[in-house]
Amino acid sequence: MNNDSRKAKGRYLQNIVKDKIIKLFNLNSEDIRTSNTGENGEDIKLLTLTAKRVFPYSTECKNSEMHKGLYTNFKQAKRHNHREPLLVVKKNREPALAIISLDHFFELLRKMINSLNSIHSCT
Repeated sequence: MNNDSRKAKGRYLQNIVKDKIIKLFNLNSEDIRTSNTGENGEDIKLLTLTAKRVFPYSTECKNSEMHKGLYTNFKQAKRHNHREPLLVVKKNREPALAIISLDHFFELLRKMINSLNSIHSCT
């Protein structure tokens, strides 16, 4: 894969994540952008205080075949039953990580927002 293709592949994933954040939190293009190739820092740049408040995550996007083993393990978790799969991974001297699908992550955020909105509307 040539360098331009690698960059495009990375931008593709960044744009998916950015678009999901914009849609879920009703943000606009002035609130958030993706990083440029070679730019330091997180891949999803939260530009406004509003964006930083509603999405409190530092996001790094990796669109790579290096993660093939994780996908194999995630599919194993998915095959166990019909519940939402969760993969927990751990490396020596590193914290455990929980891996869920991107769609499930944004569904959890949507439910959290709806729950908070219903609480605020009751008061």
